[in-house]
Amino acid sequence: MTEVLETDYLIVGAGAMGMAFVDTLVSETDARILIVDGHASPGGHWNDAYPFVTLHQPAAFYGVASRELSTGRKDEAGLNKGMGDLSSGADIKSYYEQVMRHTFLPTGRVQYFPMCHFTGMENGTGHFRSIVGGQHYEVKVAKKLVDAAFLTNSVPSTHTPNFTIGDDVTFIALNDLPKISETPDGYVVIGGGKTGIDACLWLLETGVDPDNICWIKSRDAWLLDRANTQPTPEFFEATVGTQAAYMEGIAASDSVDDMFDHLEACGYFVRFDPQVRPTMFHGATISPLELQELRRIKNVVRMGHVQSVTNNEIVLDQGTVPTTPGTVHVDCSATAVTNKDSRPVFDGDVITPQFIRSYQPTFSASLIAHVEATYGDGDEAKKNQLCGVVPLPEGGIDFARFTFASMMNQYAWSQEPGLDQWLQANRLDGFSSMIKSVSPDDEKRMAILKRVSAAAVPAVTKLGEFLSETEKETAA
Repeated sequence: MTEVLETDYLIVGAGAMGMAFVDTLVSETDARILIVDGHASPGGHWNDAYPFVTLHQPAAFYGVASRELSTGRKDEAGLNKGMGDLSSGADIKSYYEQVMRHTFLPTGRVQYFPMCHFTGMENGTGHFRSIVGGQHYEVKVAKKLVDAAFLTNSVPSTHTPNFTIGDDVTFIALNDLPKISETPDGYVVIGGGKTGIDACLWLLETGVDPDNICWIKSRDAWLLDRANTQPTPEFFEATVGTQAAYMEGIAASDSVDDMFDHLEACGYFVRFDPQVRPTMFHGATISPLELQELRRIKNVVRMGHVQSVTNNEIVLDQGTVPTTPGTVHVDCSATAVTNKDSRPVFDGDVITPQFIRSYQPTFSASLIAHVEATYGDGDEAKKNQLCGVVPLPEGGIDFARFTFASMMNQYAWSQEPGLDQWLQANRLDGFSSMIKSVSPDDEKRMAILKRVSAAAVPAVTKLGEFLSETEKETAA
């Protein structure tokens, strides 16, 4: 038998973006909301994350707008010492459960259906079924479907490698590293992205000799210095000062490669090996101490992608490396976001939360919800103008494209009456309140803000030129 339900907004996905969207919609409207998610608990991919995972960005601007995630303390020990705390995966899972239990459900306007599979919409009616019980549901949706599962995450525990693995190879997902019960011959970490970094740091922190680690990286990545992402006043010079140098560097560059050189010179970008030029950028942040620790690993293999792993060799695009039956091979080859396509955020009866500011998924979802709450069924073109999609970057020109889109959105927000006050009040924004708190009498900090303002238009103009040149080359 099918149970029939009613709601104003049907939210598919209770991950980070879905939760941030719902939080703002709950606080700014009286809408009825129904959430469907395939996990047993809210939090999306955090339910599948490896046990030692932490945020790569400060907890101060992650989560939902109405509830603080950060402890408000700086880390006093470890590789993030001196900077804002980075919540653990366990912290984040607990946090989202608390948000659901103590913020959403008590309103009486939110219904939550975990362990359910959404099967589609038809004529304004959504369909889903319980994975564990088999119950079918129909949902009459009065307003919008919110596809908060559009940006899907691939995590090590649910990822299927795209290379072959011999039956007698010790091959594990990153999640299983803490389960090792006997000392192996060594470790091979496959993947140069965020999970590869985390695997290497965990091994080093638990006492593994760096000479017993082989790190296979198909590409090196440009990394962001986490010291420049701290949203508290004491880091103003580092955070906003680097932002000023970043815009000045873009404006002064004469090519995409030259832009990366400028941004490395000003401290915005760092790289693992000074002798190897990165070709990838996915927005990972790293602390100076973490980078120092990673550089202890000398056996770094750069021969392209892995094709196969047997008990005595690893075959890559450009050669082979030896291995042994007693070596543990750690899979870190999953891509964080598996779909790089985009679509309009607002499209008729469907809202698709995506990045509308670089690096900040939860802020993006919160602002999208605010635009929906403010404009309702009004001018869709206006709503999409305020919520232009920032495409996820892969390499060089992608960085120019996603930076340009983010800066254009920031300009659009600055022209919208009342939005600056909303940004300052929203804790997920991270930086607006810190910037607005600067006293006009603080000459040093005001000089930094003037540099940001002076370089913004030249930087956007230069990025536009790079993108135009690329389009011409592609068309030719």
